[in-house]
Amino acid sequence: MKLKTLLLALFLVSTASFAQKVKYSKEEIKKMEQYLFNEGFNTPSPKKTSTIILKDGSEHKGFCNKIDTKKGQIFEVSLKDSISKKSMVFNADQIGEMYVYPSNAEKFAKVAKYMGNIRSIGTKSLNKSTTNGRIHFVNQTVSLKNKKDDQEFLMQVINPGFDNIISVYHDPRAKETGGVSFGYGPQLGGGVIKSFYVKKGDKVMWLHKDDFEDNYDFLFGDNAEFMKKYPKNSVEWDYFSFLVSEYTQLTNG
Repeated sequence: MKLKTLLLALFLVSTASFAQKVKYSKEEIKKMEQYLFNEGFNTPSPKKTSTIILKDGSEHKGFCNKIDTKKGQIFEVSLKDSISKKSMVFNADQIGEMYVYPSNAEKFAKVAKYMGNIRSIGTKSLNKSTTNGRIHFVNQTVSLKNKKDDQEFLMQVINPGFDNIISVYHDPRAKETGGVSFGYGPQLGGGVIKSFYVKKGDKVMWLHKDDFEDNYDFLFGDNAEFMKKYPKNSVEWDYFSFLVSEYTQLTNG
């Protein structure tokens, strides 16, 4: 009798969970697959004027001729003052914000990569690979891959415009899902970035696609309207940029 009761309870729970799953139309899925984050850039242009704002509020403009990294993250920046031509070196823990322009070489490489992936052509904006706009970096204290000791790094904000609740930062060492290519033709599928650094409230974490479901409630669970429209058993990691944008809009009203 107890076994029958237990099986019935499990059946009701599974049925309820199944009933909560939302089925989206092809048009809705296509919209959710659109990649709304900015491209992540690792190499600044040494020919355009960069701006560094220190924690003490002082501002320095010049040409960024050297950047040192640790595990892909910036920890030291060399700048040649645009007026005095004096070289300056700043540690990441001194810098509050930094604005640089992406190098032409990296932009060219990103365009080639974009054109070589059919999925990217369908979901990403080419303009974001060729941008002439400034790239915004902010100082954040993080544990690299949630494994290392906390340390201050300059991290690129890739969701400007909808980052007031959840900020998403470029992971320079992120891998991408694989696809299939035939001969010299463009790749089919793949190209989905597997990890980002994400901040909500006071928490900054490395978020990998494999941990997306476990962190879904933390990221979005405080908005009942959002959770009803996009329950975690109905969405995929591929929709992450859309979900952050949609959550932000619904939360801001």
